[in-house]
Amino acid sequence: MDNGVLVVIGTGGMGIAITRRIGAGRTVLLADFNETALDAVAETLRDEGHQIHTQAVDVSSRDSVRALADAAAALGPVLQVVHTAGLSPAQAPVEAILRVDLLGVALMLEEFARVVAPGAAGVVISSMSGHLMPALDSATRGQIAQVAAAELLSAPFAAASNFPTSGIAYAFSKQANQIQVQAASAAWGAKGARINSISPGVISTKMGRQELASPSGAGMRAMVDGSGTGRLGTPDDIAAAATFLLSDAASFITGTDLLVDGGAVAAVATGKVSLAG
Repeated sequence: MDNGVLVVIGTGGMGIAITRRIGAGRTVLLADFNETALDAVAETLRDEGHQIHTQAVDVSSRDSVRALADAAAALGPVLQVVHTAGLSPAQAPVEAILRVDLLGVALMLEEFARVVAPGAAGVVISSMSGHLMPALDSATRGQIAQVAAAELLSAPFAAASNFPTSGIAYAFSKQANQIQVQAASAAWGAKGARINSISPGVISTKMGRQELASPSGAGMRAMVDGSGTGRLGTPDDIAAAATFLLSDAASFITGTDLLVDGGAVAAVATGKVSLAG
């Protein structure tokens, strides 16, 4: 019996947790830019009984993402796609953030729209930072929704000079991801597939801990302390949300963003936590 293909792009803590949660019985194609990390994760998951294939990918390269989509389709019907790849402000300069976090999502959405099977579902991991920055104006939102990936980084709204810090470029990219997913839901829907995004809060992954140790860490800790749950999130929290969105239980949900942040954004929105200064 062919149970279809699960594609997981990015082998950090969230990617591993999602694979463990839903990978049993699937043909799993894992992809990452870091081939050493990719091979190590694949070996661990194979030892746990998962059927793992691997492919190196540069999500900022059309050719690389297209090759990944084609490789997935060659393995069987592509039923689940999870995009977790990304760079955080503490890891990269503005230009790299825009290439990976903004363009990388656009390329995945376009290329996998070609190959997903009827009944498929996808999830893009975004970030609560997209909810914390002021909403983009309607003209910019419309441009993000309509521009093709090939022209994305040359569009005026994506000029690196617009972003004085990596943190601002990151927040912009994550809000743009939500818009990109909304726009892509029509193309995925034409294939009988769904696509949504998840905006995690402060999650205890390697990337999350790097951010907590960065200059922005104090504000992040204040949001966690002031949130309704009062704790860091775990990769399993995100895996649980992804499992729902990828399942038939979410068959009427597409083109939307699920905020999974323990109440951090609510604490800021209601004035319990101030990020000023």
